[in-house]
Amino acid sequence: MWALLVLIGAASVSAHLQDLSFDGQKVFRVIPQNDEQVEILNFLASIMEVDFWQPDSVTLVRPKMQVDFRVEAERSFDVEDLLKESGMEYQVLIDNLQAALDTQFDSKAHTASHSYEKYNNWDTIAAWTADIAAQNPDLVSRSVIGKTYEGRPMYLLKMGKSRPNKKAVFMDCGFHAREWISPAFCQWFVKKAVETYGKDTVMTTLLNKLDFYVLPVVNIDGYVYTWTNDRMWRKTRSKNAGSVCIGTDPNRNFDAGWCTIGASKNPCDSTYCGSAPQSEKETKALADFIRKHLSTIKAYLTIHSYSQLLLFPYSYTYNLPSDYQELNSIAKAASKELASLHNTKYSYGPGAKTIYPAAGGSDDWAYDQGIKYAFTFELRDTGRYGFLLPESQIKPTCEETFLAVKYIANYVLEHLY
Repeated sequence: MWALLVLIGAASVSAHLQDLSFDGQKVFRVIPQNDEQVEILNFLASIMEVDFWQPDSVTLVRPKMQVDFRVEAERSFDVEDLLKESGMEYQVLIDNLQAALDTQFDSKAHTASHSYEKYNNWDTIAAWTADIAAQNPDLVSRSVIGKTYEGRPMYLLKMGKSRPNKKAVFMDCGFHAREWISPAFCQWFVKKAVETYGKDTVMTTLLNKLDFYVLPVVNIDGYVYTWTNDRMWRKTRSKNAGSVCIGTDPNRNFDAGWCTIGASKNPCDSTYCGSAPQSEKETKALADFIRKHLSTIKAYLTIHSYSQLLLFPYSYTYNLPSDYQELNSIAKAASKELASLHNTKYSYGPGAKTIYPAAGGSDDWAYDQGIKYAFTFELRDTGRYGFLLPESQIKPTCEETFLAVKYIANYVLEHLY
Protein backbone atom coordinates (compact mmCIF):
# COMPACT_ATOMS: atom_id res chain seq x y z
CA MET A 1 0.00 0.00 0.00
CA TRP A 2 2.82 2.44 0.83
CA ALA A 3 4.21 1.81 -2.65
CA LEU A 4 0.87 2.97 -4.03
CA LEU A 5 1.12 6.13 -1.92
CA VAL A 6 4.58 6.88 -3.29
CA LEU A 7 3.31 6.47 -6.86
CA ILE A 8 0.41 8.83 -6.14
CA GLY A 9 2.83 11.34 -4.67
CA ALA A 10 5.13 11.28 -7.66
CA ALA A 11 2.23 11.81 -10.04
CA SER A 12 0.58 14.60 -8.10
CA VAL A 13 3.34 17.14 -7.74
CA SER A 14 2.29 18.91 -10.94
CA ALA A 15 -1.45 18.76 -10.33
CA HIS A 16 -3.01 21.74 -8.60
CA LEU A 17 -6.31 22.37 -6.85
CA GLN A 18 -6.67 25.86 -8.28
CA ASP A 19 -8.03 24.54 -11.58
CA LEU A 20 -11.15 26.53 -12.14
CA SER A 21 -13.16 23.65 -13.46
CA PHE A 22 -14.02 21.23 -10.69
CA ASP A 23 -14.95 18.60 -13.26
CA GLY A 24 -14.31 15.12 -11.94
CA GLN A 25 -13.21 16.29 -8.50
CA LYS A 26 -14.60 14.11 -5.76
CA VAL A 27 -15.48 14.64 -2.12
CA PHE A 28 -14.84 11.59 0.04
CA ARG A 29 -16.05 10.77 3.53
CA VAL A 30 -13.85 8.40 5.51
CA ILE A 31 -13.86 7.17 9.09
CA PRO A 32 -10.33 6.15 10.06
CA GLN A 33 -10.54 3.41 12.70
CA ASN A 34 -7.06 3.60 14.19
CA ASP A 35 -3.82 5.58 14.29
CA GLU A 36 -2.45 3.81 11.23
CA GLN A 37 -5.40 4.91 9.11
CA VAL A 38 -5.06 8.46 10.45
CA GLU A 39 -1.39 8.28 9.43
CA ILE A 40 -2.41 7.29 5.89
CA LEU A 41 -4.57 10.42 5.63
CA ASN A 42 -1.70 12.54 6.95
CA PHE A 43 0.66 11.06 4.38
CA LEU A 44 -1.90 11.57 1.62
CA ALA A 45 -2.18 15.25 2.59
CA SER A 46 1.62 15.57 2.52
CA ILE A 47 2.03 14.29 -1.04
CA MET A 48 -0.92 15.96 -2.76
CA GLU A 49 -3.31 18.84 -2.29
CA VAL A 50 -6.21 17.65 -0.20
CA ASP A 51 -8.92 20.14 0.71
CA PHE A 52 -10.31 19.17 4.10
CA TRP A 53 -13.96 20.15 4.51
CA GLN A 54 -14.60 18.56 7.91
CA PRO A 55 -12.53 18.91 10.04
CA ASP A 56 -10.76 21.79 8.31
CA SER A 57 -7.23 20.44 8.73
CA VAL A 58 -5.64 16.99 8.59
CA THR A 59 -3.92 17.74 11.91
CA LEU A 60 -7.31 17.54 13.63
CA VAL A 61 -8.13 14.05 12.31
CA ARG A 62 -8.50 11.39 15.03
CA PRO A 63 -9.56 7.73 14.96
CA LYS A 64 -13.34 7.16 14.63
CA MET A 65 -13.86 10.74 13.39
CA GLN A 66 -15.91 11.43 10.28
CA VAL A 67 -13.63 13.16 7.74
CA ASP A 68 -14.78 14.88 4.52
CA PHE A 69 -12.18 15.93 1.97
CA ARG A 70 -11.90 16.94 -1.67
CA VAL A 71 -9.30 15.75 -4.17
CA GLU A 72 -8.53 16.78 -7.71
CA ALA A 73 -9.91 14.74 -10.60
CA GLU A 74 -6.58 13.22 -11.72
CA ARG A 75 -5.99 11.78 -8.26
CA SER A 76 -9.47 10.62 -7.30
CA PHE A 77 -9.14 7.04 -8.61
CA ASP A 78 -5.75 6.61 -6.95
CA VAL A 79 -7.19 7.85 -3.70
CA GLU A 80 -10.12 5.47 -3.99
CA ASP A 81 -7.74 2.54 -4.65
CA LEU A 82 -5.73 3.53 -1.62
CA LEU A 83 -8.79 3.72 0.63
CA LYS A 84 -9.91 0.29 -0.55
CA GLU A 85 -6.47 -1.20 -0.01
CA SER A 86 -6.13 0.28 3.45
CA GLY A 87 -9.52 -1.12 4.44
CA MET A 88 -10.68 2.33 5.52
CA GLU A 89 -14.44 2.87 5.61
CA TYR A 90 -15.31 5.42 2.96
CA GLN A 91 -18.05 6.78 0.74
CA VAL A 92 -18.07 9.22 -2.15
CA LEU A 93 -20.17 12.14 -0.95
CA ILE A 94 -19.90 14.11 -4.17
CA ASP A 95 -18.96 12.24 -7.32
CA ASN A 96 -18.42 15.26 -9.54
CA LEU A 97 -17.92 18.59 -7.84
CA GLN A 98 -18.60 20.61 -10.98
CA ALA A 99 -22.02 18.99 -11.35
CA ALA A 100 -22.77 19.83 -7.70
CA LEU A 101 -21.65 23.42 -8.33
CA ASP A 102 -23.94 23.65 -11.33
CA THR A 103 -26.95 22.31 -9.45
CA GLN A 104 -26.36 24.66 -6.53
CA PHE A 105 -28.14 27.35 -8.51
CA ASP A 106 -31.71 26.24 -9.01
CA SER A 107 -32.09 28.19 -12.21
CA LYS A 108 -29.43 29.14 -14.70
CA ALA A 109 -31.07 32.53 -15.12
CA HIS A 110 -29.24 34.28 -12.31
CA THR A 111 -30.44 37.84 -12.38
CA ALA A 112 -28.53 40.73 -10.88
CA SER A 113 -31.51 41.64 -8.71
CA HIS A 114 -31.44 40.69 -5.05
CA SER A 115 -33.33 37.61 -3.88
CA TYR A 116 -33.68 36.11 -0.42
CA GLU A 117 -33.97 32.62 -1.88
CA LYS A 118 -30.92 32.79 -4.12
CA TYR A 119 -27.23 33.28 -3.48
CA ASN A 120 -26.35 36.91 -4.10
CA ASN A 121 -22.92 38.16 -5.12
CA TRP A 122 -21.22 40.90 -3.12
CA ASP A 123 -22.30 43.82 -5.32
CA THR A 124 -25.91 42.71 -4.97
CA ILE A 125 -25.57 42.36 -1.19
CA ALA A 126 -23.87 45.76 -0.87
CA ALA A 127 -26.72 47.42 -2.83
CA TRP A 128 -29.24 45.54 -0.69
CA THR A 129 -27.73 46.94 2.55
CA ALA A 130 -28.39 50.46 1.23
CA ASP A 131 -31.90 49.58 0.03
CA ILE A 132 -33.09 47.86 3.20
CA ALA A 133 -31.91 50.82 5.29
CA ALA A 134 -33.53 53.35 2.93
CA GLN A 135 -36.84 51.43 2.91
CA ASN A 136 -36.98 51.08 6.71
CA PRO A 137 -35.48 54.29 8.11
CA ASP A 138 -37.00 53.97 11.56
CA LEU A 139 -35.80 50.39 12.03
CA VAL A 140 -32.56 50.00 10.04
CA SER A 141 -29.44 52.10 9.61
CA ARG A 142 -26.22 51.31 7.77
CA SER A 143 -22.66 52.24 8.69
CA VAL A 144 -19.16 51.28 7.57
CA ILE A 145 -16.98 49.75 10.28
CA GLY A 146 -13.82 49.39 8.20
CA LYS A 147 -12.35 48.38 4.87
CA THR A 148 -11.18 44.99 3.69
CA TYR A 149 -7.65 44.22 2.53
CA GLU A 150 -8.71 44.94 -1.07
CA GLY A 151 -10.44 48.17 -0.02
CA ARG A 152 -14.10 47.18 0.06
CA PRO A 153 -16.28 48.89 2.68
CA MET A 154 -17.54 46.62 5.46
CA TYR A 155 -21.21 47.48 5.87
CA LEU A 156 -22.91 46.96 9.21
CA LEU A 157 -26.68 47.13 9.65
CA LYS A 158 -28.13 48.26 12.95
CA MET A 159 -31.73 47.20 13.57
CA GLY A 160 -34.06 48.31 16.31
CA LYS A 161 -36.34 51.12 17.46
CA SER A 162 -34.33 54.12 18.53
CA ARG A 163 -34.31 54.63 22.29
CA PRO A 164 -31.62 55.34 24.90
CA ASN A 165 -29.53 52.76 26.77
CA LYS A 166 -30.45 49.75 24.68
CA LYS A 167 -28.48 46.53 24.96
CA ALA A 168 -27.53 44.75 21.75
CA VAL A 169 -26.98 41.43 19.98
CA PHE A 170 -24.15 41.27 17.46
CA MET A 171 -24.39 38.79 14.60
CA ASP A 172 -22.02 38.18 11.70
CA CYS A 173 -22.00 35.97 8.63
CA GLY A 174 -19.51 35.04 5.92
CA PHE A 175 -16.30 34.46 7.90
CA HIS A 176 -15.29 31.67 5.55
CA ALA A 177 -15.71 32.64 1.91
CA ARG A 178 -17.13 29.38 0.57
CA GLU A 179 -19.87 29.06 3.22
CA TRP A 180 -22.49 30.80 1.05
CA ILE A 181 -25.50 29.79 3.14
CA SER A 182 -24.12 31.97 5.94
CA PRO A 183 -24.49 35.43 4.30
CA ALA A 184 -27.83 34.22 2.94
CA PHE A 185 -29.00 33.82 6.53
CA CYS A 186 -27.91 37.29 7.64
CA GLN A 187 -29.92 38.81 4.78
CA TRP A 188 -32.92 36.63 5.60
CA PHE A 189 -32.74 37.58 9.28
CA VAL A 190 -32.84 41.31 8.51
CA LYS A 191 -35.75 40.89 6.08
CA LYS A 192 -37.74 38.71 8.47
CA ALA A 193 -37.16 40.99 11.46
CA VAL A 194 -38.28 44.06 9.52
CA GLU A 195 -41.28 42.26 7.97
CA THR A 196 -42.60 40.86 11.25
CA TYR A 197 -42.09 44.02 13.31
CA GLY A 198 -45.53 45.09 14.53
CA LYS A 199 -47.00 41.67 13.60
CA ASP A 200 -45.05 39.13 15.63
CA THR A 201 -45.14 40.03 19.33
CA VAL A 202 -41.75 38.52 20.19
CA MET A 203 -39.94 40.17 17.29
CA THR A 204 -41.64 43.49 18.00
CA THR A 205 -40.56 43.36 21.65
CA LEU A 206 -37.03 42.37 20.65
CA LEU A 207 -36.64 45.29 18.24
CA ASN A 208 -38.21 47.70 20.73
CA LYS A 209 -35.95 46.65 23.57
CA LEU A 210 -32.75 45.46 21.86
CA ASP A 211 -30.57 46.56 18.98
CA PHE A 212 -29.25 44.02 16.49
CA TYR A 213 -25.95 44.66 14.76
CA VAL A 214 -25.73 42.52 11.62
CA LEU A 215 -22.52 42.22 9.59
CA PRO A 216 -23.76 40.42 6.44
CA VAL A 217 -20.30 39.39 5.18
CA VAL A 218 -17.07 39.54 7.21
CA ASN A 219 -14.67 38.15 4.61
CA ILE A 220 -15.88 40.16 1.61
CA ASP A 221 -12.71 39.80 -0.51
CA GLY A 222 -12.78 36.03 -0.10
CA TYR A 223 -16.49 35.92 -0.89
CA VAL A 224 -15.95 37.91 -4.09
CA TYR A 225 -13.15 35.50 -5.02
CA THR A 226 -15.50 32.51 -4.65
CA TRP A 227 -17.76 34.12 -7.26
CA THR A 228 -15.02 35.10 -9.69
CA ASN A 229 -12.13 32.63 -9.36
CA ASP A 230 -12.39 29.71 -6.97
CA ARG A 231 -15.70 28.61 -5.45
CA MET A 232 -13.83 26.62 -2.80
CA TRP A 233 -11.77 29.52 -1.40
CA ARG A 234 -11.96 29.87 2.39
CA LYS A 235 -9.52 32.49 3.68
CA THR A 236 -9.08 36.23 3.32
CA ARG A 237 -7.15 37.58 0.30
CA SER A 238 -4.27 39.35 2.07
CA LYS A 239 -0.68 38.84 0.97
CA ASN A 240 1.64 37.03 3.38
CA ALA A 241 5.19 38.30 3.77
CA GLY A 242 7.75 35.77 2.57
CA SER A 243 5.15 33.44 1.06
CA VAL A 244 3.46 33.05 -2.30
CA CYS A 245 0.38 31.72 -0.50
CA ILE A 246 -2.51 34.13 -0.03
CA GLY A 247 -4.84 34.69 2.87
CA THR A 248 -5.44 34.03 6.55
CA ASP A 249 -8.25 32.06 8.16
CA PRO A 250 -10.17 34.92 9.81
CA ASN A 251 -11.64 32.53 12.38
CA ARG A 252 -8.17 31.59 13.63
CA ASN A 253 -7.07 35.23 13.78
CA PHE A 254 -8.55 36.38 17.11
CA ASP A 255 -6.70 36.82 20.38
CA ALA A 256 -8.17 33.75 22.07
CA GLY A 257 -5.49 31.12 22.59
CA TRP A 258 -4.18 32.43 19.28
CA CYS A 259 -2.35 29.87 17.11
CA THR A 260 -2.00 27.30 19.88
CA ILE A 261 -4.22 24.39 18.83
CA GLY A 262 -6.16 23.56 15.66
CA ALA A 263 -4.57 26.46 13.78
CA SER A 264 -1.55 26.53 11.49
CA LYS A 265 1.51 28.78 11.34
CA ASN A 266 1.95 27.91 7.66
CA PRO A 267 0.51 30.60 5.32
CA CYS A 268 -0.29 27.91 2.74
CA ASP A 269 -2.67 26.09 5.08
CA SER A 270 -6.40 26.75 5.12
CA THR A 271 -6.30 27.26 8.90
CA TYR A 272 -3.38 29.73 8.85
CA CYS A 273 -3.67 31.91 11.97
CA GLY A 274 -2.08 35.03 10.44
CA SER A 275 1.09 36.86 11.40
CA ALA A 276 -0.44 38.12 14.68
CA PRO A 277 -3.87 38.29 16.36
CA GLN A 278 -6.16 40.54 14.29
CA SER A 279 -3.52 40.90 11.60
CA GLU A 280 -6.40 40.92 9.12
CA LYS A 281 -8.15 44.22 8.43
CA GLU A 282 -11.50 42.45 8.54
CA THR A 283 -11.03 40.82 11.95
CA LYS A 284 -9.53 44.02 13.38
CA ALA A 285 -12.53 46.09 12.20
CA LEU A 286 -14.92 43.59 13.77
CA ALA A 287 -12.95 43.38 17.04
CA ASP A 288 -12.55 47.16 17.26
CA PHE A 289 -16.30 47.66 16.83
CA ILE A 290 -17.17 45.11 19.50
CA ARG A 291 -14.58 46.49 21.93
CA LYS A 292 -16.03 49.97 21.42
CA HIS A 293 -19.55 48.70 22.22
CA LEU A 294 -18.68 46.20 24.95
CA SER A 295 -20.92 47.87 27.50
CA THR A 296 -23.99 47.30 25.33
CA ILE A 297 -23.32 44.07 23.37
CA LYS A 298 -24.68 41.19 25.46
CA ALA A 299 -24.70 38.41 22.86
CA TYR A 300 -22.44 37.44 19.98
CA LEU A 301 -23.68 35.09 17.26
CA THR A 302 -21.52 33.97 14.35
CA ILE A 303 -22.95 31.95 11.47
CA HIS A 304 -20.93 29.28 9.64
CA SER A 305 -21.57 26.08 7.70
CA TYR A 306 -21.75 23.10 7.56
CA SER A 307 -22.59 20.25 10.01
CA GLN A 308 -25.71 21.34 11.93
CA LEU A 309 -24.14 22.35 15.21
CA LEU A 310 -24.76 24.99 17.83
CA LEU A 311 -21.47 25.62 19.60
CA PHE A 312 -20.33 27.80 22.47
CA PRO A 313 -16.94 28.38 24.15
CA TYR A 314 -14.42 27.07 24.39
CA SER A 315 -12.73 25.92 21.22
CA TYR A 316 -9.15 26.84 22.14
CA THR A 317 -9.19 24.72 25.29
CA TYR A 318 -11.05 21.66 26.57
CA ASN A 319 -11.78 23.58 29.77
CA LEU A 320 -15.44 24.44 30.18
CA PRO A 321 -16.51 28.09 30.44
CA SER A 322 -17.75 29.29 33.84
CA ASP A 323 -21.23 29.73 32.30
CA TYR A 324 -21.27 26.19 30.92
CA GLN A 325 -24.58 25.07 32.47
CA GLU A 326 -26.46 28.13 31.27
CA LEU A 327 -24.95 28.15 27.77
CA ASN A 328 -25.60 24.44 27.38
CA SER A 329 -29.25 24.77 28.38
CA ILE A 330 -29.73 27.69 25.97
CA ALA A 331 -28.11 25.68 23.14
CA LYS A 332 -30.32 22.70 23.94
CA ALA A 333 -33.51 24.80 23.91
CA ALA A 334 -32.49 26.74 20.78
CA SER A 335 -31.70 23.47 18.94
CA LYS A 336 -35.11 22.13 19.92
CA GLU A 337 -36.73 25.33 18.65
CA LEU A 338 -34.82 24.99 15.36
CA ALA A 339 -35.90 21.35 14.94
CA SER A 340 -39.57 22.23 15.54
CA LEU A 341 -40.03 23.46 11.97
CA HIS A 342 -38.42 20.94 9.60
CA ASN A 343 -37.13 18.39 12.13
CA THR A 344 -33.51 19.34 11.37
CA LYS A 345 -31.33 17.79 14.06
CA TYR A 346 -28.54 19.86 15.58
CA SER A 347 -25.86 18.75 18.01
CA TYR A 348 -24.70 21.28 20.58
CA GLY A 349 -21.96 21.83 23.13
CA PRO A 350 -18.58 23.49 23.69
CA GLY A 351 -16.57 23.73 20.46
CA ALA A 352 -13.45 21.75 21.40
CA LYS A 353 -15.39 18.80 22.79
CA THR A 354 -18.24 18.85 20.29
CA ILE A 355 -16.22 19.00 17.06
CA TYR A 356 -12.52 19.70 17.46
CA PRO A 357 -10.17 22.20 19.09
CA ALA A 358 -9.54 25.41 17.17
CA ALA A 359 -7.76 28.43 18.61
CA GLY A 360 -8.34 32.04 17.62
CA GLY A 361 -12.09 31.89 17.01
CA SER A 362 -14.31 34.94 17.25
CA ASP A 363 -16.83 33.37 19.66
CA ASP A 364 -14.15 32.46 22.24
CA TRP A 365 -12.68 35.94 21.90
CA ALA A 366 -16.08 37.60 22.39
CA TYR A 367 -16.76 35.43 25.45
CA ASP A 368 -13.39 36.30 26.95
CA GLN A 369 -14.22 39.98 26.39
CA GLY A 370 -17.14 39.48 28.76
CA ILE A 371 -19.94 38.78 26.27
CA LYS A 372 -21.55 35.87 28.08
CA TYR A 373 -23.91 34.69 25.36
CA ALA A 374 -21.50 33.70 22.56
CA PHE A 375 -22.62 31.08 20.04
CA THR A 376 -21.48 29.66 16.71
CA PHE A 377 -24.02 28.15 14.35
CA GLU A 378 -22.89 25.59 11.77
CA LEU A 379 -25.85 25.53 9.37
CA ARG A 380 -27.03 22.78 7.02
CA ASP A 381 -26.19 20.22 5.95
CA THR A 382 -24.26 17.28 7.34
CA GLY A 383 -22.22 16.68 4.20
CA ARG A 384 -24.48 15.56 1.35
CA TYR A 385 -23.84 18.93 -0.32
CA GLY A 386 -21.38 20.41 2.16
CA PHE A 387 -20.51 23.96 1.11
CA LEU A 388 -22.67 23.62 -2.02
CA LEU A 389 -26.09 23.67 -0.41
CA PRO A 390 -28.67 24.06 -3.22
CA GLU A 391 -30.67 27.26 -3.37
CA SER A 392 -33.86 25.27 -2.76
CA GLN A 393 -32.59 24.81 0.82
CA ILE A 394 -31.97 28.50 1.55
CA LYS A 395 -35.55 29.17 2.68
CA PRO A 396 -35.98 26.17 5.02
CA THR A 397 -32.49 26.63 6.43
CA CYS A 398 -33.08 30.31 7.15
CA GLU A 399 -36.60 29.77 8.53
CA GLU A 400 -35.45 27.22 11.10
CA THR A 401 -32.29 29.15 12.04
CA PHE A 402 -34.38 32.29 12.52
CA LEU A 403 -36.37 30.47 15.23
CA ALA A 404 -33.20 29.55 17.11
CA VAL A 405 -31.72 33.05 16.88
CA LYS A 406 -35.02 34.56 18.00
CA TYR A 407 -35.06 32.17 20.97
CA ILE A 408 -31.52 33.16 21.99
CA ALA A 409 -32.21 36.89 21.59
CA ASN A 410 -35.36 36.61 23.69
CA TYR A 411 -33.46 34.69 26.37
CA VAL A 412 -30.79 37.40 26.40
CA LEU A 413 -33.45 40.09 26.78
CA GLU A 414 -34.93 38.25 29.77
CA HIS A 415 -31.49 37.69 31.35
CA LEU A 416 -29.69 40.97 30.83
CA TYR A 417 -26.56 41.36 32.93
